[in-house]
Amino acid sequence: MAVIVVSGTGTEIGKTIVTAAVAAVATAQGRSVAVLKPAQTGLEPGERGDADEVVRLSGAVTSTELGRFPEPLAPATAARRARSAPVGPQEVAEAATKLAAEHDLVLVEGAGGLLVRFDDDGGTLADAARLLNAPVLVVTPAGLGTLNATALTAEALRARGIEQLGVVVGSWPVSPDLAARCNLADLPEAAAAPLLGAVPEGAGTLDPAEFRARAGEWLAPALGGDWDAAVFAGRFAPGERA
Repeated sequence: MAVIVVSGTGTEIGKTIVTAAVAAVATAQGRSVAVLKPAQTGLEPGERGDADEVVRLSGAVTSTELGRFPEPLAPATAARRARSAPVGPQEVAEAATKLAAEHDLVLVEGAGGLLVRFDDDGGTLADAARLLNAPVLVVTPAGLGTLNATALTAEALRARGIEQLGVVVGSWPVSPDLAARCNLADLPEAAAAPLLGAVPEGAGTLDPAEFRARAGEWLAPALGGDWDAAVFAGRFAPGERA
């Protein structure tokens, strides 16, 4: 069973675009891919959600959404306010397992960060990953503040005995500042895991054909691409302070 859980250090940091890039690379290699969005918040029925965006950008993937709640809140809060049943970790694990029986790769994209509550029992994406015995790919911002959030996420994974696959920068700036450039060297240390890619800012606005053609340039070989962390970091290495 090949399942990867995609989480992040926060919200609106590029998880969906990273998920689409991983899906695009796998699909281009001839693998059948499914994306599972356990809880979509902030959208009304009929609006395009994160899973739909992954399909649009990556191509031939199956998408499944387990729950949708209209207010842009944590899943447990959004479900409670909508007077709807929440989506718990067991339900997520069962859905992912079923998809994995029919696909080569299943990508489970979380909502917000790793420990955001899915239900009123305190269930989280980390609980779903543990039930699945699946590794977690952590998506993080490029700039100032990312090291602490990345370290905390990594610490939470280790405390639960969950494998961290690595870290991907969800939106690499066109003009990276000093903090972003320094973070290329510091992120692997903060995460105690490899840096596995950097998706360029605005990638989600590319034509889907171009997105699929370029996705492998943004991801390391562990994710099916040919991105090289050392080469990339060398391009942006900050000079010594005078």
